[in-house]
Amino acid sequence: MSKLVKQIIRFSVVGGISFVVDFIVTNVVARLIRGIGMEATTAALMGALVGFLISIIVNYILSMHWVFARKENMNRAKEFTIFLVLSAIGLGLNELIILGCMTLINNVGWCQAFTQWCTDIVNHFADFTFDGVATAGSKIIATAIVMVFNFVTRKIFLEKKDEDGTGSEPVVEEEE
Repeated sequence: MSKLVKQIIRFSVVGGISFVVDFIVTNVVARLIRGIGMEATTAALMGALVGFLISIIVNYILSMHWVFARKENMNRAKEFTIFLVLSAIGLGLNELIILGCMTLINNVGWCQAFTQWCTDIVNHFADFTFDGVATAGSKIIATAIVMVFNFVTRKIFLEKKDEDGTGSEPVVEEEE
């Protein structure tokens, strides 16, 4: 298997782990904050912020250990700052894509018809609203695009390069 394919698979696994951490932390924090009387939307936003921040740390540790080979001449504080900035740009891109998708769905006839068709299909298995399907579809599109953005930018800005210009394999200690 090529180094790039192996790296993409590892990046996807790290992304999946980070998503699970983000999802769990978001919901736990939101529930705790609602329990002390905070309004649901505000609690959800606070939980999402905490979940995002914790998942970024988990993603950084796993990515720089298992996916990307570190640049030897870059200190960890600078490396993490670059990682954080790239992640924040990815978050902004994610929000813009979701906004764009939702705007299209709500304002373009064929997008509304397609979303309604998807809603009708999904409703055979579970009870979903039009808005729920629109949100889920928008999130899937945004996630796919941002995943490519995150991989490419981290590879460019954070990965050590071999003499031939390709990325190095990360040093992963194999268990015996």
